[in-house]
Parts: sequence; C-alpha cells; structure tokens
Amino acid sequence: MKKILILAVMMLTTMTVSAQMRAGSWAVMPKAGFNLATVTDADDASMKFGLVAGADMIYQINEPLAISFGVLYSMQGAKAKVKEGGVTIKNKLNMDYVNIPILANFYVTRGLALKAGIQPGFNVKHKMKVESGGSSVESDIPNFKSFDFAIPIGISYEISNFVIDARYNLGLTKLWDQEGSSSKNSVFQFTLGYKIPFGWFQN
Repeated sequence: MKKILILAVMMLTTMTVSAQMRAGSWAVMPKAGFNLATVTDADDASMKFGLVAGADMIYQINEPLAISFGVLYSMQGAKAKVKEGGVTIKNKLNMDYVNIPILANFYVTRGLALKAGIQPGFNVKHKMKVESGGSSVESDIPNFKSFDFAIPIGISYEISNFVIDARYNLGLTKLWDQEGSSSKNSVFQFTLGYKIPFGWFQN
C-alpha cells in the first residue's frame, strides 16, 4: 500500500510539472522576492538588498510562446563605504520604482522558459542616506529623473503552478541630470510566484 501511494504521488507530481497553459488562455500570477541592485559608473558602489512584489498577467499565444505584463513595486539603489580621515562613512542610495515589465516567454521545454522584453519604470522615492560617527542624514537626490527604462532578461521554472523567476534588469536611462554622470540601474531580481489560470490546462 505504501509503495502504491508513493507511486501515485510521483505520477501526480510529474503531471503537474509538465502541465502547460493552452493556447489562447490567460493567467494571473502574484509574486514576491528580492533584488540585488547597484548603479553603474559609481565609485565604490556595491549591491544593495531590496524587496520586490507585484503581479503578472500572462497570455499563452501558443505552446512555446507566452507574453506577460507585470506591475512590480521594486526597491533598488546601491550602497558604498568609504574612509575619510579614519572615519567610516556609509552611503546608501534608496530608490523605489513602480516597474511595468513586458516580456516574451519562450518555453524551451515544459515548465522552463527563457524571457526577454522591455520595462518602463516610474520612480516614487529617491533618497541618499549618509551615516557617519553614529549619526545619519537623509536627503533627496537633486535632478533625479522620474522615468526609467530597462531591458529585462531571465529564466523561469514552473512546478505545481509555482514559478521561480531569476532575471537581470539592464538600465538604459541615466538616473539624474548631472554633468559627467552616466549612472544607470543594474538589478538582479529573484521572485517566487503562483500562477492562477483562467481556462483549462492541457498536458
């Protein structure tokens, strides 16, 4: 009896992993995860941890191809640590965006997809926090641009309607108008989502 139960679980798992949305069907996918973000062309900048959350709407065009439209609240930025006169100064760039990724999803096998697309974004926070000698000061970043544009590329894997997604967002827009500065966003993003289909699945 135990062997039969184990076999049944294995068969169910296999069927669930290999499930594929039918052409012409829709799904919504709430998702959440984290970013490892930094900015390019900035001295001593290192990656900053931040959260990301939102949802995707997915349309299955045909068996190997789907398109997704998302809205994500994304905490980005960078951090740096420098020493001046024996004093350690910590700088943290906190930038929050509402991003709208639009991606083509190419299924190389059932459940495994490569993806690429475009991502307009709208800045809702841009603060610089400076910590030194036990005190901290936070201020707005001057001449900051409210619009951002990035190219997301990544990979995802689906199992039992859970989707693990890893992508890199390559920023193409300068973050602020300042002579000699060309800093752009650079973000590694990792999320876990749950796909809720509208319509039937086919094996």
